[in-house]
Amino acid sequence: MSNREVVVLSVGGVRFVTWASTLQQFPESRLARMLNDDDQEFKLVNGEFFVDRDGVLFSYIMDFLRTLQVSLPTDFSDYQRLRREAEFYGLYTLADLLSQEHLLKPRLEFLEVCFSLQEMQAFFRIFGSCSTTVETLAEQITVFAGQQSGQSWNSPFPSQKTLIPLPLERPSHHDLVFKCGTEYSTGDQFVARYVSIKPDNRKLINGTNVLGLLFDTLLKDGFRLISARTVASEEKVECYSFERMKRPASLAVTVNQTPGNSEVARGRRSQVHKGK
Repeated sequence: MSNREVVVLSVGGVRFVTWASTLQQFPESRLARMLNDDDQEFKLVNGEFFVDRDGVLFSYIMDFLRTLQVSLPTDFSDYQRLRREAEFYGLYTLADLLSQEHLLKPRLEFLEVCFSLQEMQAFFRIFGSCSTTVETLAEQITVFAGQQSGQSWNSPFPSQKTLIPLPLERPSHHDLVFKCGTEYSTGDQFVARYVSIKPDNRKLINGTNVLGLLFDTLLKDGFRLISARTVASEEKVECYSFERMKRPASLAVTVNQTPGNSEVARGRRSQVHKGK
């Protein structure tokens, strides 16, 4: 059968249409042998291959054959059944990847935002259980500093003077620290710090406004607020806790179909961007 021919399968009553080349990704699998009439388990009925197996689980197998990646929904739980189906079809590389269940399951991720107001400045400290998330936030947040006159220190908009971006403090891989507002410099001058959080282009100096923008950013990124508490009312220190289900990185394989080695040469983990 030509690898550009269309193949129709009916798996447990669920119909799939694909290229023959997709089913031939792993030449030693039963799906590849099916196309050569080398496996009696698959019956050709009215031009369609009928397979008496689970059609819902087969959709994940087809996704793997098309992408060479294992990427499952966050609420997926039938790892053993899917592994059994992979073994039935002779896709042992997929079965091996599914055995790494701990890498495929989503994990609960926590983030804490501590916010403090002191005179004309606001201080932020963000701690996250996932260092990658904290690193992403650090790339989104920029603090700009510049001189302001006493008459304009409380302006919500930056002056036309040059603003210099400042590096964020990173006490560890799991947290970051920054501040906004103004502090006394000399004479009638103040040092003003503005905060910008991508993709928003505004530069904000008011701590409450920055906190609101940070909340919006986290909520759009899939987090949900689970608690808010006042740590020190006299010092106006508040802490907000967030959580979300973090999707795992997909597991991918590299196919090396050299003579004498038509099976998958090796499996490797790779980061695949999920839409959150």
